[in-house]
Amino acid sequence: MELCAEHLQKSYGESLVLRDVSFTAGVGLTRIEGPSGAGKTTLLRILLGLERPDDGRHNGAAFRWAAVFQEDRLLPGLDAAGNLRFVLGSRYDAARAAALLRELGLAETADKRVRDYSGGMKRRLALARALLAPSDALALDEPFTGLDADNCDAALRCILRAAEEKTVLLAAHGALTLPADCGCVQL
Repeated sequence: MELCAEHLQKSYGESLVLRDVSFTAGVGLTRIEGPSGAGKTTLLRILLGLERPDDGRHNGAAFRWAAVFQEDRLLPGLDAAGNLRFVLGSRYDAARAAALLRELGLAETADKRVRDYSGGMKRRLALARALLAPSDALALDEPFTGLDADNCDAALRCILRAAEEKTVLLAAHGALTLPADCGCVQL
């Protein structure tokens, strides 16, 4: 199934944030581009059903989403596994989680409480949570914030692997080297 958005518009007061945004995205990676304030986060929030557009329509409600928000939304008193278990419940697979944490460079700190993590470590754990959650689609809002080049590369590899099976929307600042077949929504 394709994700479809048609003529989406959204204003906050007098400020028009999204103007006539239309696109389709299937399985694979679609980058959402635009300058700061262009509405990337607003677009993702609309597709997730967290906000309503002023006009237009989309079929985002037909998807089971997992997301990385601009805020990490982690439980600081728990360790990495505790955070993953809290979200995944009975679907928590310790071996799969450990493998992903290792790939994201968090294996050696997995037993530390999240309150003691750096910003980049928290970001990678938030990404791991989204990647492990059962979903048809991923909404990733600035998933590389606070990551150095090596950790950004590792995170991108994990995201690209997920995009082989599901629709992935990626809002990110900065220059990323993405596959040539990556879709793009320009705001």
